[in-house]
Amino acid sequence: MKADSKAEFFIRAEKNILAIDLGTTTGWAIKNGSGITSGSVSFKQNRFSGGGMRYLYFQQWLNALPQVDIVYFEEVRRHLGVDAAHAYGGFLGHLTAWCEANKAPYQGIPVGTIKKFITGKGNASKLEMIERIRTLGHRPIDDNEADALALLHLAVQRKNQLQKNFMQE
Repeated sequence: MKADSKAEFFIRAEKNILAIDLGTTTGWAIKNGSGITSGSVSFKQNRFSGGGMRYLYFQQWLNALPQVDIVYFEEVRRHLGVDAAHAYGGFLGHLTAWCEANKAPYQGIPVGTIKKFITGKGNASKLEMIERIRTLGHRPIDDNEADALALLHLAVQRKNQLQKNFMQE
C-alpha cells in the first residue's frame, strides 16, 4: 500500500464509520462527529411480499443512512440453517455492492474476533455480549444492536492503533 493510500484510509476512517450485523434483523451502529448512534431494523418478509423484497428494503435503508465513509460488517462463516445462510449472502451481496457504488471501503470481521475483543471470550453468549456493551454506556435493544456496537468499538480501536503506528513511521 502506498503512503498516499494509507493517508487516504486514515482520513476516510476518521469520519463516519458504519458497523453492521447483517441478517433478517440487522444491528447497526454509526460513529460520526456527533457521537455514536445505533439500532436494530427488521427486514422480515411477510406472507404477501416476494422473496427479494427484504433486499429492496435493505437497499432503501442503506440509501437513507447519513454519509458513510467506511463499513465494517460481522463476517459469519457458519450458519445454523440454510435459510439464514441464504439471507446473509443476499444481505452481504447488497451491502458490498452499495459500498462499491458509494466508494466506501468495507471489511468483514469474524464473529469470534469481535466476541473475544469485547468480552475476552471468542465464544461469548448473546447475553454476555449485551451485558458487556451495557458496561460501555450503551443500551442495546437486542443482541443484533449489541453485536454492531461491539464491532464498532473494535473498528475504532483498530483504527486508532493503526493511526498511531502510522504516525510513528
